Amino acid sequence: MRQFSLTNFLAPDGLLAPAADAAGRIGAYKPLTGAHRIFVVYHLNQGNAATITLSPLQAKDTSGTGAKAISTAKVYANENVALGSGNLLQAPDGASYTTGTGIAEKIVVFELDPSDAFDLVNNFATIAAQTGASNASNITSAELFVYGSYMGASGLGLD
Repeated sequence: MRQFSLTNFLAPDGLLAPAADAAGRIGAYKPLTGAHRIFVVYHLNQGNAATITLSPLQAKDTSGTGAKAISTAKVYANENVALGSGNLLQAPDGASYTTGTGIAEKIVVFELDPSDAFDLVNNFATIAAQTGASNASNITSAELFVYGSYMGASGLGLD
């Protein structure tokens, strides 16, 4: 069995700190140097029946130059965390996801392949998490997990 450590292989990086999302917001842009696969994990505590649109964005640099939607991603959603992790279901692929109106704790995961999701030809190589306008009772956060092309000093990879 290979040893696996989340911190060595997929160290989390914050994209959006937990906060109320009445007006929507965009987090900081993070560079994706050496990324082979990218996961943006949104965590929501939906306290109001207003939907929330979640959209990873791409830009040319960490200042957000030329920011625009990603092209596409695999999307997985658990619209009621209380039902357990087995409830994380694949949603249609896309550049965004809109939650249902159910009042519940939710998790939405975007799995991105940089060559499909980003405009690499035009040097778009940073990512941010965006939420759309919703309701002040809806709390959102997002984390970034990057699976690199090269995995740590030990030389162990998952390929």
